[in-house]
Order: sequence, then C-alpha cells, then structure tokens
Amino acid sequence: MPKIVIVESPAKVKTLYKVLGRSFKILASLGHIRDLPKSKEGILIEKNFQPVFVIPKEKTKIVNQIKNASKEAKEIYIATDPDREGEAIAFHLKEILKNGDKAFHRVILKELTPNAIKEAFEDRKDIDLNLVNAQIARRIIDRLMGYRLSPLLWKKLKRGLSAGRVQSVALKMVCQREEEIEKFIREEYWVFQAHLKAKGGEFLANLYSHKGKKIKISNKEEAEEIEKELLKKDYIISKIEKKEQKVYPPPPFTTAKLQQECHRLFKFPVKKTMMIAQKLYEGVELGSYGRAGIITYMRTDSVRVSNLAISKGREIIQKDFGKEYLPSKPNYYKNKSKVQDAHEAIRPTRFEIPLEEMKKFLSPDEFKIYSLIYKRFIASQMVPARYDTTKVDVKAGDYLFKASGKVLTFPGYLSIYKTPEDENGSTLPPLEEKEKCQLLDLKKEQKFTEPPPRYTEGTLVKALEEKGIGRPSTYATIISTLQNRAYCIKEGPYFVPTNLGKTVVRMLDAHFSNLINENYTAQMEETLDMIEEGSKKKEELLKKFYEDFLKDLEKANQNLERVNSLPTEEKCPLCGRDLVIKFGKNGEFIACSGYPKCNFTKSTSQLEEKEAEPCEKCGGKMVLKKGKFGYFYACSNYPKCKNIRKKQRYQSEKTGVKCPKCGGEIVSRKGKRKVFYGCSNWPKCDFIQWYKPVPEQCPKCKNSFLNIKGKEKVCPSCGFTQKL
Repeated sequence: MPKIVIVESPAKVKTLYKVLGRSFKILASLGHIRDLPKSKEGILIEKNFQPVFVIPKEKTKIVNQIKNASKEAKEIYIATDPDREGEAIAFHLKEILKNGDKAFHRVILKELTPNAIKEAFEDRKDIDLNLVNAQIARRIIDRLMGYRLSPLLWKKLKRGLSAGRVQSVALKMVCQREEEIEKFIREEYWVFQAHLKAKGGEFLANLYSHKGKKIKISNKEEAEEIEKELLKKDYIISKIEKKEQKVYPPPPFTTAKLQQECHRLFKFPVKKTMMIAQKLYEGVELGSYGRAGIITYMRTDSVRVSNLAISKGREIIQKDFGKEYLPSKPNYYKNKSKVQDAHEAIRPTRFEIPLEEMKKFLSPDEFKIYSLIYKRFIASQMVPARYDTTKVDVKAGDYLFKASGKVLTFPGYLSIYKTPEDENGSTLPPLEEKEKCQLLDLKKEQKFTEPPPRYTEGTLVKALEEKGIGRPSTYATIISTLQNRAYCIKEGPYFVPTNLGKTVVRMLDAHFSNLINENYTAQMEETLDMIEEGSKKKEELLKKFYEDFLKDLEKANQNLERVNSLPTEEKCPLCGRDLVIKFGKNGEFIACSGYPKCNFTKSTSQLEEKEAEPCEKCGGKMVLKKGKFGYFYACSNYPKCKNIRKKQRYQSEKTGVKCPKCGGEIVSRKGKRKVFYGCSNWPKCDFIQWYKPVPEQCPKCKNSFLNIKGKEKVCPSCGFTQKL
C-alpha cells in the first residue's frame, strides 16, 4: 500500500512527485478542510471558547477523496505550509483521518528542492500544537469581532459591511492620514542657491544659516532683502571636510520588505507579488533541471539565512565578481525585533542555475521577482560600497552656504543590487579652504510645505509592519477587503477613504477605541506569538479579550445612533432642498433630502468626470451613477425619462499633431496595458507610437513634431534632444 502525502496545492503535488516518485500517493487539500461555520458564530463561549469546526460544503468532495485514498494507508505524511495556517491544516487533516493504528508525520518543507524534500521526509516531526493554538486563538478573536461588530454596522449604517481586528486599524490609518492632509495648512518659504566659480571649476551651494542659526525665509519681501545683501557679499570657502563613506548591503528579503520593494520598483499590487512568490516556492518547470521550487518559503519575518546558502552565495560572488567583492567573513544579520524565526529569509534555492538561464523558464513578471530575490540575497553577502564624500562651507558675510558631493570609488554590493536611490550624486570640483569664489548667479525660489502623502500599497504595508499590526501574509487580504467593501478607492496608486469608510471608522472609534487601535493590535500579535512559543495559554487571551469586547459591544448597541445619511453643502438642482450622501447596495451616492417627493440622485465618484452630452431623448442633464456593472450616465429627469448611456472608460486626447503618414491628427488611445498614440483615421491609417507628440518643429531637421521621452523632447527623425 503506498504511503499518503497531503499538501495544500496541486502545484506542490507536481513538484513532490518529481522527487518522491510513485511510491507515494500525493493529494492536495486545496487549503483548509475544516473551518468555523458560515451561518453562525460557532464559538461555545461557556465551554471555554471551544470552536465548533465543520467541513464546508464545497470541501466535502475533496475530503471524501482524501478519506477514501487514506483508508488502507498505515502512514500519512502531512506536508502543508510551514506556518500557523499550515500547522492548523495539518491538525484538521489528522482529526478527520485518525482511526485505527495510522501513523501521522508532519513534514516541514521550507524549500522545494530535491535535497530539501528528502531531508524533510527523513526528519519528520509531530504536529506542533502551540502553533495550532495560536492560529485557533486568532481565528476565534477574528470570528467574534467579525460576527458581533458587522451586524452592529448593518443595524446602524447599512448591510454588507464588515469590521475586523486588523482591517479596521488599517482603515483607521488611511482615514487619519486623509484627515492630516485636509487639516494641513501650506506654509510659504524661500530658498537660495548660489552658482559659484572657483579655480577648479563651477559648483552649486545652498543657503543654510545666518549668524549661526538655521535660516527660515517666509515671504517675498524678506527674500528680496536677503537677495540684495547676498549680491554684495564676497563668497569664501571656510571649511572643507572629506571622508570615506561606507554603505552596507541590505539583508535578504522578508515578506513585508519584498512586498514593499515590488510595489516601489514594479508597481505590483501586494496580492500579485504574493501569488507569484507562492508559485516560485511551490515549483516551476526548469527544463533539464526538472521541476522544483526556486525560492524558500515566502512568508517569513526573519532575515536569518542557513550557513549552506551563505556558502553557495559566497562561491557565486568569488566566481562572478572576484575576491575583492567578498568579505573575509560571512555577513550575518540580526532581526530588529522579536519575530517568528522558524523560517529563513526569502532567498533562491537553485544556485546551480545561472540567473540569465533562469529567465527562459519564467514569465517576465516571475523573473522580475525572482531576479530581485536573487540579487538581494547575493548582495547581502558582498562588501559595502565605498564613496569619497566632500562637504563644503561657503561664507558670505554672516550667511553660510553648504555644498556636498560624493564619488563612488568602489561599487561593492551595488554591482548587483542597485535601486534608483543609489545614484552617485553630485560631484564637486577641486576646492581649497579660504579660496574666494566668483558668484555667477544667485537663484531664489518660492516653495510651500507639502502635506504628508497618502498611503500606497507599499507604504501602507511598511506602516503596518513598523507598527507590528497583523502579519505580512495577511496584508494582501486586508488591502483587498478595504477596496471590496468600498471603504477606500484608489486614485492612481494612492488610497483615498470614501465617506462610507470615514463613517465606519468614526462609529468604531467612538465605542471601540481601546480595541480598534494600533497599540492594542500590535500587543495582540505579541500575545499570539507567546501562545505559539508555549509561554501563554490561548484561553487566557480569549477570556480577557471577550470580557473587554462584550462591555464595549453592549454600550455601543445602546448608545450608537443610526446613520441614514451624511450632510453636504450642495442644494438639489431640481427642488432646492439639501443634498445628502446615502449608502446603497452599489455604494454611496448623493440624493435629495426631499425623497420620495424628489428623485434627484448623482454619483459621489471621486474619479475625474468629463462634461456629459445632454440627454438625447429629452435634453435633460445626464448624471454619473454607479450600478453593479460599473459607472453609467442616467437622465436627471428620471422617472419621466429613463434614458441611460454607457460611460466611456477612456477619453481620447487630441495632440494637435498631424499624422506623418496620411495627414490626419495623432490622438491618444488606450491599449491593454498603457496609453499609446495613433492616427485618428484608424483603421484606414495604421500609424502608432508610444511617446506623446507635441506640435513643435525640430530646430535641426524641421520635422513637424517632437516626442516627449521622460524629461526630454526628442525628434523622431534626427534624434535632436532638448530638455523640458
């Protein structure tokens, strides 16, 4: 009788069969096979918070298949993911399969390479009940909060809403940032930059202080007075400071850092990054190398790396870069705070396959993430980059200007891992102390302070990680929920809270501020870690949580007022009554407070709206609305006129440039991935290009237009370049 192996995913099944062969029967559970019931809370509070686990209807078929396949088996190996969720899945599988004298083995697969798989099956373990208890405690708390708070929001606001321990804190952070932006008062300030000429060459210096105090210029009059003074002064170099600067390599990736970097460099949503990383871990086809996972487990908080991997990395560095790039001793990194250290950092596993060769086995997006992981790991074992830095003080009477520059003298780890921030920076010419400089130009510029930026997916993940809120493996789900519940929308890459999101936060903050806050949520994560370590019982945590939560819930049910609408400053264009914001099944909308006497409604969409053409049936105004299939225009004279019109998803932009092929006009068009520019006579004329044209004649070859490429205007005919 073959031995049974159970994993979560079909992809992992394929990878394991390549290594274990047909002496094992390998099955996939497709995730959790038992959970709390959907139709009720499923927690027996009076029985010490005992959970009632059931097999979901959609899992009945797969559970029966696993049971039938396991009937005659004497040994069952459970090789689910090596984390709390994976341990819980292993526990539930054992519970439904245990009968007779079956032997259960827990197999921990931290990487899916042939050697690692064989070692893991030899080093089998028992199920870690501390990890299981930590997962169950988290699940119970999330269930109690979700199943008690959500109905409260339904009753007091609208149906279909949800609240949660981590989700609500993340939403609160987004709303608080928006509040900071709304309250922000811009302050004027002025800066000066001197263009100076010394014997060795020209350089720029910025005004820093006056009479030893850092200067602050807050208005034009003050700036003009200072300008008059500075134009009369002699500029003398008072101090030159030179030193060598070492920049050390970053550690290999943790989950959160990988999510942040992929969003920053590639604009990948967190969900996409995790899906691709999961595939790279579970296994890909590698041609003659076979099928294997090419990175370690991608859910980790640790920067620790095995000695074997360090040794492999050092071999690659010496071979590809040379001895001068290899430190005398391996680089070891410490975790900044207490983290779950069961797994290594995210690193490559198939060191024998060169990076460029790996490219042919992966899709472009898969290779982007794998390449980033590979380069970051190799860089982490290299010597630091070295710079020669120079800082210069220039005195102009009582005023002090500062200039700085740096030159890369040895690239070190930057040879393989370089980000846009790792530019060499400005350089300075040879300068001497007490040297008098000629003032070539004095530039003054008005500026204004800027509010803090809204969160992107990357910066929200960074903030959640820094505050210890949730686990990086849950961030993708949290971000999706905020958008799916219409609590936030995205304007470009930025999260903007909706009126609904702000209202939910206000309601929760008024009655659950001791639970829905950053410190409490972070402390909860620490307590769950203690349960995982075995230093705390889950029942202690659940009892304390439930007592506090129940008190707040009872008060909220009594004191929280129902919100039917939110006021606006607008008046109804049909009847003159106040307009209010309401929350419907398809999202929020603006309606007349005189309903049902007045049926006027319009969208509160924060997306850019173009002026719509009047109704073609009655001439009335067309207003933007949102239905279950997206945005559309409807006649404001509804119900007398029921005309609707589909909203154009993309508005073509005219450029004023003639098509070089047929003389038509070049206009913008929306492709599958990005905007391109083509002839308005398409399909008769097939002219297209990726860069935006501007109607400016090339001064060199007299071509009728130039293209905008980055920060330059470029002639498509002769290559003439001009800065914007």
